Amino acid sequence: MKGKTRKISDVEEELIIPSDFKYLSVVEAFIVNLCKRAGLGEDQSDNMAIAITELVNNAIVHANKQDPHKLVTLGAYYHDNRVVVKIRDQGQGFDPNKIANPTDPQNLWKQSGRGVFLVRNLIDEVEIESSDQGTLVTLTEYISQN
Repeated sequence: MKGKTRKISDVEEELIIPSDFKYLSVVEAFIVNLCKRAGLGEDQSDNMAIAITELVNNAIVHANKQDPHKLVTLGAYYHDNRVVVKIRDQGQGFDPNKIANPTDPQNLWKQSGRGVFLVRNLIDEVEIESSDQGTLVTLTEYISQN
């Protein structure tokens, strides 16, 4: 199975992949094309690529437990001055308020736990909604006029 992409409108697209790392190249191509069409500069495009890849990895590993029957869905649109990307998984959900701060001394040497922190520092707005039906992360990046 390949990742499935469909164009929803002139400025909105969706990509659905199984929870398998072999589809990350499809995600990367989706991100590159989105950033290019939206007019993001190199730095913003790099930040979006890092953030989205991190969140897709989290969805595959932590939420969907690498079950290829569970899907990761990316929805994206751009309008005027912003790009919005939504990443949805089919996991059990979690309490986003209980994400440990990776800069706290007791967390500095942990091997994981920095992904959401990284994303929040790269992207203008990050919203996390989670339930027992899965998690939806919405990224909003305002397009620089440089």
